[in-house]
Amino acid sequence: MKTSPGICQRKRRFATREEADAVALRADVTLRAYKCALCRAFHLTSRTKGLRPPSSAQHSPSGEA
Repeated sequence: MKTSPGICQRKRRFATREEADAVALRADVTLRAYKCALCRAFHLTSRTKGLRPPSSAQHSPSGEA
């Protein structure tokens, strides 16, 4: 994910992915962490464009589709 300098400056920075993920889990919306190419810290985003769905979402555990 490419972040513009203005967006990077406004976003909260996390030193580790684990720290960012912990905050994301407490949010009211689905968030995910990503490493910023500009500041090398982790930010949170709600964007999912271009992401593949998890493989577990494609197949149910019982084998039903």
